Amino acid sequence: MEFCLDLSHHRWARASDPRQAAAWTLETIAAADRAGLHSVWLSEDPDGWDAIAVAAAAAVHTERIRIGTGVTSPFLRHPVQIALAVATLDRLSAGRAFLGLGRGQPEFYTYGLGIPARRPLAAVRETIELLRQWWRPPHRATLTGTHFVVQDWPLSIAPLQRSVPIYLAALGPKARQLAAEIADGILIADFASELFLAEILPALRAQVAAAGRDPARFAVFVRTNLVLTDDPEPALEERKLPFALLATLPGMSQQVIVPGFDVERLVAELRQLLRTEEQLRAGRPWHDLRRTVDPATIRQLVPTELMAQLCLIGPARELRERLARLATLGVTHVFVRALPEPDPAAYRTLVETLVSAPASPGS
Repeated sequence: MEFCLDLSHHRWARASDPRQAAAWTLETIAAADRAGLHSVWLSEDPDGWDAIAVAAAAAVHTERIRIGTGVTSPFLRHPVQIALAVATLDRLSAGRAFLGLGRGQPEFYTYGLGIPARRPLAAVRETIELLRQWWRPPHRATLTGTHFVVQDWPLSIAPLQRSVPIYLAALGPKARQLAAEIADGILIADFASELFLAEILPALRAQVAAAGRDPARFAVFVRTNLVLTDDPEPALEERKLPFALLATLPGMSQQVIVPGFDVERLVAELRQLLRTEEQLRAGRPWHDLRRTVDPATIRQLVPTELMAQLCLIGPARELRERLARLATLGVTHVFVRALPEPDPAAYRTLVETLVSAPASPGS
């Protein structure tokens, strides 16, 4: 199992000193690079930063860490723009780029930005088909699709890698099937429970094999936002608002399977409190959704014990046991929360602590 760094624009949005926030981001990625982390995933939503711009800046400050989007969307970036941006990033990083791709939240595009987002999985499939053509010789693409029509369009800049990895953010069965057929791996969202992973991963591996591909080469990334701490409660409390925002989106609660908790009732209460459907239909972005509720009210509604089941937050022995179980299920990569200070030694110690003398499941 390998460890990835998860970064978003939120620190920039809250910063009183924009230069300091930008410097912290680049220094943090450089620290993760020197500590040996596998990759850095830069979120990209239509109300945040430009992930490719941040990735390009980080590329020249790093040597081995893989750098990419976590994730972008064909509604935010036309496939040709993705092809150009990732090829450029791959050259700047000496062949370390990857693409995290997903449908995004269709309501943001349809209602907020006036960008039609019908049949999002078809748009994702067509995007991957176009990218594979553009990134391989002769670097020309042709496609007559439902979303994109491209007529023998050439690119003069190609990636250094013969095959840039494409990882698909997927939750539902159709998206997982698509990932198994044409992606290099899958990204599973934050707050996915172990029972959900145990339910879907064996079938996913079988789908990869049925598509004539090697399941051993198919990566499974889980956005765990891991925090190593002997005092987990403050971090668990902090995760309640992100949980409420994510779990109330259409279809997202299906990954929260935890015995002993009435998740359906909780999500229904949270949807009513956040006015989720109303806000999405009004085309409100993440920026506004976060500001519509009192975090204290969310913290009262969401049980801390539920967060403890869904989040990798806790002391070393507990996390090693849980990581061992995830590895047994087939998870290949997990995400760690960025540390407060961009210290390579601290990241190295974190990884060494989590991988040293791992406990066996059930021990």
